Amino acid sequence: MEGESRDVTSFNRKCSAVTGSARKIRDNMADWHNLMLKWDKLNEDGFSVASNVVNLRLSQSSQLSSSSAPPGGAAELQDQCCKLQHIFDKMVGVVTRMENLMTSQRGLRDLEEFQFGPEGRQCPLFHTWDTKEFVGACHFLWESFVQEVKLKQIILQEVAHTISADLCAVYLSCWLHQPFNPAHNRHMLEALLLETGHRPL
Repeated sequence: MEGESRDVTSFNRKCSAVTGSARKIRDNMADWHNLMLKWDKLNEDGFSVASNVVNLRLSQSSQLSSSSAPPGGAAELQDQCCKLQHIFDKMVGVVTRMENLMTSQRGLRDLEEFQFGPEGRQCPLFHTWDTKEFVGACHFLWESFVQEVKLKQIILQEVAHTISADLCAVYLSCWLHQPFNPAHNRHMLEALLLETGHRPL
């Protein structure tokens, strides 16, 4: 059995060595990893700026009836809102690049169906996954981030206009904890990296 297992693994490696699809998929998974790391950094930066927006807005609200409102408060709030918009725009860019990766995966799947028929290739390019499974995983991840961007857009539009401390806390919590981007997404990314050899088995 062990000899057979080694032969299959060796055969799989030979398959990936003679085709450009394996290389493209492997590169795509590395790009997914890098984009998700970039997203995480942007999410942290966005949370910090959104917190500043909330603090400034609530501070202004509490001082509306007072003549001792700090000078330049509106300008500072505007500056923080612009920073949050800039971060959000970068997040949209990340999701656009994710969509491009998903489109690339679909192209590889379509190419295999053209070359080998509707069932695709018989020999997995890596360990066990076929090209359709990579497409499914990438589509699932992309949809999660699309929903997360939509939520962040709502937060971006509303957070500077909200004077309810409770609602502000909800916005900040949603931004930080990302309900549409759960821990399962990280596990799926790890599975993709394991399958393509970026992580040791």
